[in-house]
Amino acid sequence: MANNNNGKMSREEAGKKGGNQTARNHDQEFFEEIGQKGGETTSKNHDQDFYEEIGRRGGKESTGRQSKNNS
Repeated sequence: MANNNNGKMSREEAGKKGGNQTARNHDQEFFEEIGQKGGETTSKNHDQDFYEEIGRRGGKESTGRQSKNNS
């Protein structure tokens, strides 16, 4: 990783380093639990229209990626 700003790492580098450390320190059950909590919080904060919209966006993006990868 290239350091910048007088030897300080970028936000991207710090995030990657922190994410890698978290992955080393926690098991699959931990990630399942925080995913469950995040999903429950999202469902409390958003209505059906939100999910319909992200479903439409996801379908369009997935189709686009697949066609790009298959070219």
